[in-house]
Amino acid sequence: DHVFVPKTPDNDELRALCWGFNGQVHGPTIEIVEGDRVRIYVTNKLPAATSIHWHGLIVPNGMDGVGGLSQKTIQPGETFKYEFTVWQHGTFMYHSHHDEMTQMALGMVGMLIVHPRKPESPPPDRDYVYLLSEWKIVPGTRRPDPNEMVEFNMLTLNARSFPGTAPMLAKLGDRVRVRIGNLSAMDHHPIHIHGHAFHVTEADGGTIPPASQWPEITVLVPVGNTRTIEFVANNPGDWAFHCHMSHHVMNQMGHGTPNLIGIDPGKLNERARGFL
Repeated sequence: DHVFVPKTPDNDELRALCWGFNGQVHGPTIEIVEGDRVRIYVTNKLPAATSIHWHGLIVPNGMDGVGGLSQKTIQPGETFKYEFTVWQHGTFMYHSHHDEMTQMALGMVGMLIVHPRKPESPPPDRDYVYLLSEWKIVPGTRRPDPNEMVEFNMLTLNARSFPGTAPMLAKLGDRVRVRIGNLSAMDHHPIHIHGHAFHVTEADGGTIPPASQWPEITVLVPVGNTRTIEFVANNPGDWAFHCHMSHHVMNQMGHGTPNLIGIDPGKLNERARGFL
């Protein structure tokens, strides 16, 4: 049971009953150091068979997690051991790879970060991770509709919708890294940041050489892809960070949710008109 949207003016919350890893949506962010030997036990407490794919990691075939192809599915009540050595570094994802339409749509997704064993540059001052998902939640129902292919009505960042999302905080002059993964069902997302320009530093395949990095204010994150951006927080203020598809900015086209800071605007608009 997971909160998607914070309290609205009438004190209601939009919640959805989901499937997830370790009892949460999305699954926990897994952090590894390049060269580590990793062992992950997966116990299936779902009412259906499942498996886990390590999206972007180069692993032995038997550890790739595609149910019915590289392994037998994990039946309800069974435990399967994934074990492999990680020789890459970068930003990756993991997700169910059995009955994907249903299980991923119900929340069986997560992020996986592999830190370099010998970094070529100092680590950033701030390192944030976002996983993008879309949902169709029909009013009056308690779970997302996994059969939906077009008419999604909720976009979430780390399973929360604005203004319930946690803000990214930085001090003036901090170097900020933002890792973005997209496991939405059908849509790419142009992620836009206000007040700053950034460089695209990583894609799914790894680090982009410095000479090939390019400046942007919006980065397109295709379905099943990750992108990493970096910038220096040199412009103080409260700045928006959002998908630039207008329906995704507003979700269900609602204007009644409170703003990020939580102030009461009162008659601010009427008073401002006098100056304009």
